[in-house]
Amino acid sequence: MKKVFLATWLFLGTSLIGFTQNYSLKIARAKYKGGGDWYANPTSLSNLAKFCNKNLNTSIDPNISDVDLGSSEMFRYPFIHMTGHGNVVLNPSEVDVIRKYLIGGGFLHIDDNYGMDLFVRREIKKVFPELNFELIPANHPIYHQKYQFNGLPKIHEHDGKPAQGFGLFYQGRLVCFYSAECDLGDGWEDQSVHNDSPEIRLKALQMGANILQFVFQGQ
Repeated sequence: MKKVFLATWLFLGTSLIGFTQNYSLKIARAKYKGGGDWYANPTSLSNLAKFCNKNLNTSIDPNISDVDLGSSEMFRYPFIHMTGHGNVVLNPSEVDVIRKYLIGGGFLHIDDNYGMDLFVRREIKKVFPELNFELIPANHPIYHQKYQFNGLPKIHEHDGKPAQGFGLFYQGRLVCFYSAECDLGDGWEDQSVHNDSPEIRLKALQMGANILQFVFQGQ
């Protein structure tokens, strides 16, 4: 199932580029229960899609959809981005669907916008009780796509700790990338939102582009 699921996305993402004005790939932002502000960073994914289309020759729709974690709608999107500052709660039905989505070829990027760490780790453990988040080393391919990074770039200070990328690996495949103490999504936002320097925003967008390139090329 995994190979068919991913191959379908890859075909859609490559076969139409240069032949139509329609976007051939769609990505989504995750909605979740528990009180956390899943709607944070409203301009981030659209800006990232535009950056990738310009610099990677992708065809990603910049009109971003919101999808409920645990709904069947998840299977329409090869890449789902999750962010926020607070609590996350997943019920057993949602846990089951998310697990099937990730095992079937889907990819979840969780970006802690400050305050999610405890809740994310608790709830994702329900999805994969047999797995733990692993620190992704600096030589991992996700940091070495079009843009070269020596690990995750630091975008916002948070607690002053180093930015770290963690991953869940299911049967050797990275199914979930968790960016902590980093705030990539803030760096993708319109410049006027956080007043980040052009250099900081560029690093954030380039790292985001690496993540999408890694996902869409099938790892």
